[in-house]
Amino acid sequence: MGSTGRILLVAVVAGVLGAAAGLWLNGPGPLLRTEVGQRALHSVLQSTAPAPPAGLAVASRGEVIPSLQLPTLDDDRITLPAAYAGRPILINLWASWCGPCIEEMPELDRFAATQDTNGTQVVGIALDDEAAVREFLRRIPVRYPILLDQAGPRDAGVQLGNPKGVLPYTVLVSADGRLLKQKIGPFQHGEIDNWVAD
Repeated sequence: MGSTGRILLVAVVAGVLGAAAGLWLNGPGPLLRTEVGQRALHSVLQSTAPAPPAGLAVASRGEVIPSLQLPTLDDDRITLPAAYAGRPILINLWASWCGPCIEEMPELDRFAATQDTNGTQVVGIALDDEAAVREFLRRIPVRYPILLDQAGPRDAGVQLGNPKGVLPYTVLVSADGRLLKQKIGPFQHGEIDNWVAD
């Protein structure tokens, strides 16, 4: 092996050791905040998840998401993505009992408040009991629409590509209804702006 080969080998080994040390000291958090880390995590979760129920449409990156018709807290129904056609949609799945979901909701609300009528529409889907959602929103109100669904093998999260039901789970849908990005886990302060823009 020549000197160039040795240098490359040392660089690769140092990189791997550095990444391993970073994970050991800091945990996977920094890696999971990257698109590469999110794609890797999503791939692992997909490969270990049970197959979705027969006939259930499940979104894939780059494809139009299935039509989701869900109730609001006002006994109305909203159909996604049709209700916000022509606008990007950030859909966040959460539950009142999910600690990380609760921590990120003020950040989602902050982001939603910065969007104008042509900006990204934030929509929350609570996989939870309606009474629990109402009580939660009395304590921590948000300015974006909240829809309701029941957790299970056919819920909105599964249809949006989250077969394991890990919460919080967020997807970014393009103005023409295509699944662009998926995020497992909570957003940190200021992270949403860059995630949507990239």
